Amino acid sequence: APDSPLYNIPVALRVEGALKAGALAQSFTEIVRRHEALRTIFPAIDGEPVQVIAPADGFALPVVDLAGLPESLREELALHLAGEEASRPFDLARGPLLRASLLRLGPEDHVALLTMHHIVSDGWSMELLVRETTACYPACAAGRPSPLPELAVQYADFAVWQRGWLQGEVLESE
Repeated sequence: APDSPLYNIPVALRVEGALKAGALAQSFTEIVRRHEALRTIFPAIDGEPVQVIAPADGFALPVVDLAGLPESLREELALHLAGEEASRPFDLARGPLLRASLLRLGPEDHVALLTMHHIVSDGWSMELLVRETTACYPACAAGRPSPLPELAVQYADFAVWQRGWLQGEVLESE
C-alpha cells in the first residue's frame, strides 16, 4: 500500500522540562546506528522488493516552534501536526522508515512525534525505541557516550535463524 498510512505506527510524547533538540537528534542517530532494521529500505530489483541496509548516518530532527502562538492555538496546531505526521505515507524504497519531529510549544513544553513503518517495527519496537531514547538522551545531553550496549544480534540474524528453523516437521507442526 505505497501511498497509504495503513502500516504507520505513530506515537506522540509530551516532554515537560528543558530539552536539547540536538541531543535528542543525537540519541536517534545512535539508536538508528544500533538497529539495522531502522536503516533498512526495500527497493524493487527486477520487480521484486529486496532488503537493503543503509549505512549509519545522522538523523534529521525537524523542530517546529509553536511557542509564539496563543496557547489554545498551539495545542490545536500540535494535534493537527501529529495527525498529519501519523497519516503521511512512507517511501519503502527510499526511506527512512523511522521519522521524528519535535514540536516546541514553550521553553519547557515539547511534543516528540515518532512514526515507524510496520515493515521494520511493531508496537513492541515502538516501546523499545522510547525506552532507548529515554536511556540515551541524558548521556547525549551531557556530552557522554551512549550507555546502550552494542547489540549481539540484529533482526536480520534472527530472521535467518528462524527461517532455517521453521521448515520441515517444525513448520508442519506450527
